[in-house]
Amino acid sequence: MSVPRPVETADEQRGEEILAVFDTAFGELLAADPAAFRVKFRKMAASAFAFYRGTACLFYHDQEREHGATGSFLDERTGRVWIHGDLHAENFGTYMDANGRLIFNVNDFDEAYVGPFTWDLKRFAASLALIGYTKALSDEQITELVEIYAGAYRERIHALATGAKNDEVPPFTLDTAQGPLLAALRSARSLTRFGLLDSMTEIREYERRFAPGGGSIELDAATRYKILAAFDGYLETLPESSLARPDSYRVKDVVGRRGIGIGSAGLPSYNILLEGNSDALENDVVIYMKQAQTPAVSRHITDRAVREYFQHEGHRTVISQRALQAHADPWLGWTELAGTGQLVAEVSPYAVDLDWSDLDDPEEIAAVVADLGRATATMHAAADNESGHSLVPFSTERSIDAAIAADEESFGALLVDFAHTYGARARADHQIFVDLFRNGRLG
Repeated sequence: MSVPRPVETADEQRGEEILAVFDTAFGELLAADPAAFRVKFRKMAASAFAFYRGTACLFYHDQEREHGATGSFLDERTGRVWIHGDLHAENFGTYMDANGRLIFNVNDFDEAYVGPFTWDLKRFAASLALIGYTKALSDEQITELVEIYAGAYRERIHALATGAKNDEVPPFTLDTAQGPLLAALRSARSLTRFGLLDSMTEIREYERRFAPGGGSIELDAATRYKILAAFDGYLETLPESSLARPDSYRVKDVVGRRGIGIGSAGLPSYNILLEGNSDALENDVVIYMKQAQTPAVSRHITDRAVREYFQHEGHRTVISQRALQAHADPWLGWTELAGTGQLVAEVSPYAVDLDWSDLDDPEEIAAVVADLGRATATMHAAADNESGHSLVPFSTERSIDAAIAADEESFGALLVDFAHTYGARARADHQIFVDLFRNGRLG
């Protein structure tokens, strides 16, 4: 007599779906470096928000399944603008731009691609719901925060679309930022290049070298030769303005690193110590070269023109960042190593992320969220026909402004509904993920 097979529960079905998405997104890297992914998965297990940060692949899988690249406010233009690709509440912070100014805005572009602008906004809105939940905010308070974000984004896009000049819509700097954004900028200003160098290097025989330990991996001669050859290729991708002093790019030392963060698990990387803009040892510069990853959103955008625009993922990351970020890092470039695209950029001493841990007052949170809405709009508006690239040959801000204007009342409601619905989905998925991990189902 045969025993009836138990019917799978909804959680079990979702668990199998999560496993399939993870296998597509992480399979090769996980097989190559399972230890790094154990660290990644334990970090993701810590909270629903940490899980959400590490699962852009699942987010876009769900978006394509439910809506594809169509939906409200999307047309042939607004459905293919440059997007950040992993826009969540903790992907904002400080950076030093090419003009020497400290800026607060989005500061991580590894997942950037071309797609629907609403996907960025939805991903942020759901992250806001998750943060609000951890701070025990009510559903009504979370609704208000998402509406504030949507309103600030709408206001800034409209201002940019109707011809506002840069001095009328300034970036967030030490002169214009307020509250926690200003605190982050002031914290970044207090940091020094010497402090960074002191934490990573030492002086040996009157020359600076990387210090042993601390995650550094000594390279054999053959690997070092390959890194230096790839470095020569990187120099060819830099703008001429970055090559004013050739000695700046004299290599002093090279070490290996292993990415173990939520976003970089299993990705091999290298740190390269350079001479910098003078012979003084305190002006030395550290850059990193790391294998660029396939952005999660790219698996769900079938536009052939977009895919063929990029030489490889390193090229895609750099071109995207230069498009989305005004006056990007002058050390930003790309190269190839063993046939794989690499991203190269400075290990900046001036990078400070927005700290949500002390943000508990609802009014202060609301002010920050409004600023992040404005920052998102500024980022979207930067990457269009005026950014120097041909992939998005139209005015992004005008196209988005027109799409929202056609249905003003539904814009905020769309993001509010999504924030609550997908925030609840992510919390449930996090528990399913933890059970899968605890029971050895994740490779």
